[in-house]
Amino acid sequence: MSFGPSALRGFPVTGTGGRVEYRLARNAVVSEFRKGRLSRLDVCDAHPELLRAARNVGVALAESCPICEETEVVHVTYVFGSRLPKNGRCPTNPTELARLCRRPDEVACYVVEVCPNCSWNHLARMYPAGGRHRVTASRARRGNG
Repeated sequence: MSFGPSALRGFPVTGTGGRVEYRLARNAVVSEFRKGRLSRLDVCDAHPELLRAARNVGVALAESCPICEETEVVHVTYVFGSRLPKNGRCPTNPTELARLCRRPDEVACYVVEVCPNCSWNHLARMYPAGGRHRVTASRARRGNG
């Protein structure tokens, strides 16, 4: 698995799935905050477990938080599917994520953008993996999933 520009911000996306990006929704929330229509309390409400995951296993981005503009945001990935915990699994490294993406059962991967400083969080993207969306180890390493 690659953390280079060919990977999706550190994690591969399977080629046959229906990836959903939430960039427009994110931009709308940030715009409303900057216009004063939303308070910091409205947008900086990350759950303590999400903040813990962001600090310990998040993938740092070279992008500052759109709210506090003091800290770089990180991406935290959660994987949900059959035979996984009901609260999902938060892969701690790229190898674990690649293994989950090769499962015979389909899983749903959610990538959340988080600021560990001010608690900003927003769903960045969702994509299916595993099952018919399985990726080979070599495709996962290249980021061409």
